Amino acid sequence: MDWKPHAERLAAEVTPPVSRWRDAVAGTPRHFFVPRWWEPAGGGTWALCDGSADEAAWMRAAYSDTSLVTRVGPLHADNASPEGQPAGLPTSSSTMPGLAVRMLRHGLLYDGADLGLIGTGSGGSTALAVHRLGDKHVTALDVDPYLTEAATARLASLGMSPRVVTCDASGPLPGDFDRIVSMVALRSLAGVLAALRPGGRLVTTLARMNVIITADKEADGVARGVVEWDRAGFMSVRSGADYPPGASELFAAVRGREGEDVTEGRYPVLNVAEAWDVRAMLELAAPGVETYYEEHGEQRTAWLVHRDGSWARASATWIQPPTVHQGGPRRLWTVLERIRHRLNAEGGLPIYGSRVHITPDGACHFTRGGWSASYG
Repeated sequence: MDWKPHAERLAAEVTPPVSRWRDAVAGTPRHFFVPRWWEPAGGGTWALCDGSADEAAWMRAAYSDTSLVTRVGPLHADNASPEGQPAGLPTSSSTMPGLAVRMLRHGLLYDGADLGLIGTGSGGSTALAVHRLGDKHVTALDVDPYLTEAATARLASLGMSPRVVTCDASGPLPGDFDRIVSMVALRSLAGVLAALRPGGRLVTTLARMNVIITADKEADGVARGVVEWDRAGFMSVRSGADYPPGASELFAAVRGREGEDVTEGRYPVLNVAEAWDVRAMLELAAPGVETYYEEHGEQRTAWLVHRDGSWARASATWIQPPTVHQGGPRRLWTVLERIRHRLNAEGGLPIYGSRVHITPDGACHFTRGGWSASYG
């Protein structure tokens, strides 16, 4: 199978001609790391794709700048039956190559730097890092023993032998590093900050916030940096085989319930998960809130739910003012509308481009102008 022309085309798409990452992308057989993957099948289910059954489709998928889902719930595509169509959330993937390169570039890697790469996944991003830094300077970490075993074997077959470790990135990390780049969205930064050497650089996103943070650790143990004018969506870090149920049971219970407060909303119904700057600000204002959204023709409905029992549902036709039902201890839609009002009034939200400092307890503090907020 001649994969090199496909990899060279992908490299030209996701890197500029003078980039040191171009040869890494062009020299990485991504299809080798993703022999099977999942694609949406409708109704919240997933269909298995087997590369060996259709090599042309395999090349198109593997050498496109898209993420390929490799694990749904606890079921990895490598071990799945073609007849099954699992339902659930993706729990691992092969990150889109352009995004992997962007995250690594934000790390400002240099020759001889020791890199901790969180989220081994398929192993493809680890291969890119090894191309740049060499085996002995790359440590890849993942919570899933199957993922680390499979990635180790696939990397070894390509002559690569980085350190690959099974560990929970929400706790202490094994070792210390000059650079830590996370390909999963973290909830607490205490463990990664402790594993960062003084002068070291952290690049990560945060759970439920599609922001890229870059911060450099200083002598006082605090990391200071910025929220980049860039954004990325990664799966949240997990500690077990699957994500906990979250607020899904509450969502089912309140899906069609009459609210304690019923009002007319000020703004059209919004798919909050896709409005990344709004979603980030909502997480800071109401940490842990989960979002759901449906469209049926021109009818739009959005839900906000929280484990504390708060919930909101807004429904309307197209861009008409929605009917809003709210219940529980907090009025979540009211919180959301305050954020949207600020967006309309100021033309933007302060999260992107803000300054950030991360304290040793893992809390992340944002400031921009007169605005401030904290996460964790």
